[in-house]
Amino acid sequence: MLKIVYPICCGIDVHKTFVVATIASTDNRNITTYQTKRFSTFTKDLRALDLWLSDNQCVDVCMESTGKYWIPVYNILESSCRITHPKYVKAIRGKKTDKKDSIWIADLYKHGLVPGSFIPPADIREIRDLLRYRSKLVSFASSEKNRVQESLTVSNIMLVSVVSDTFGKSASAILQHLLKHPGDQDFDFRPLLHGSMLKKQDEIALAIDGAINEVQAGKITWCLRHMNGIESSIAQIEAATLRLAAPYFGALQIIESVFQCIPCKHHLQLLSHLP
Repeated sequence: MLKIVYPICCGIDVHKTFVVATIASTDNRNITTYQTKRFSTFTKDLRALDLWLSDNQCVDVCMESTGKYWIPVYNILESSCRITHPKYVKAIRGKKTDKKDSIWIADLYKHGLVPGSFIPPADIREIRDLLRYRSKLVSFASSEKNRVQESLTVSNIMLVSVVSDTFGKSASAILQHLLKHPGDQDFDFRPLLHGSMLKKQDEIALAIDGAINEVQAGKITWCLRHMNGIESSIAQIEAATLRLAAPYFGALQIIESVFQCIPCKHHLQLLSHLP
């Protein structure tokens, strides 16, 4: 006979609009009785779920991992329950019902057969959420850069073949001139060059021997405007993230010392790898 690890525990089957919870209570004769109730995922009903668990002296809860739908439930129960959040719970064979699923989860959990997934504390979850959003925005900005480059290519502007960064200081200045003066094919671009770009004057002259028509100029302008907005948002997210991460800077510096990083420079990269 399997050992009873949690004499009183709850299995919760999670859905978008409702949850089905089963409390499994096992007595000293190893006889288990079950109580099953259904709650909506509105906060009021989730608080009722929390009260129901408390009234039945149930603090050990195993909750099915379903998309993001488990998070509102976790938010309400976090302070009063010990929650196991498994990445995967084996489904019941045969006919599936929500009640059977919740009982199955409770049965697995009462015997200690459900390995939990690590859930970081609330402040780390907030940092992680911001950094994941930042990652998405960086990807969006990269996509817009690709669109600008596509428009330059179809316009016979081949700066990408000459410069390492089409959005660097010199290349951006040249692009802005081309957008403002689309008919100016032979302008003197040399005053716009900086540093090592001065050595590439002949190649640049060949690279900008093209014409950006009205449609492509509009597309490039919209992409650049969108990129500026994205970059502004990324800067704000980074500032907010570093404020939230301030209590962890000591730990980050220790990690940096292990990887021989320059202090403070890689805080955001390190934070992005937090669990």
